[in-house]
Amino acid sequence: MIEHSCKICVGAWPLKDHFLGDCGLTKAYVFEDQFFAGWTVLVLKEHVSELFKLSRVARGMLMEEVNHVAETLAQVFDAKKMNYELLGNQVPHIHWHLIPRLKTDPDPLKPVWCVSHEPVRLPADQLAERVTRLRAALRIHANEPV
Repeated sequence: MIEHSCKICVGAWPLKDHFLGDCGLTKAYVFEDQFFAGWTVLVLKEHVSELFKLSRVARGMLMEEVNHVAETLAQVFDAKKMNYELLGNQVPHIHWHLIPRLKTDPDPLKPVWCVSHEPVRLPADQLAERVTRLRAALRIHANEPV
């Protein structure tokens, strides 16, 4: 079901040129701010706002997709720790923020939301390279998002 007031459902976010691929129940995107290199967003294809509204099977499948993407990001970026965020306060549509925390992290004890920084927007060539690299590592279908 599409929720017409939801910016994920109407295609306003995440950014289409940041699309990594189709994971099954979700689609993966490079987050637009790459201050934390590798920050990825995993978006549920169906408009659902709460985990408890998914069937037990769908929740299990979702967690397997979250795990696959997180493990891959940890390997690709040599993460010291992975952060997982599922909030939905601003966009009430299930989407996971998966954030590799690196050895060079400027403030590893704080959540990313609390680390003051200028957003890092990758130039088109660097974004394309990151997308290509992550698609290969994730081994997911890179069909264009709808």
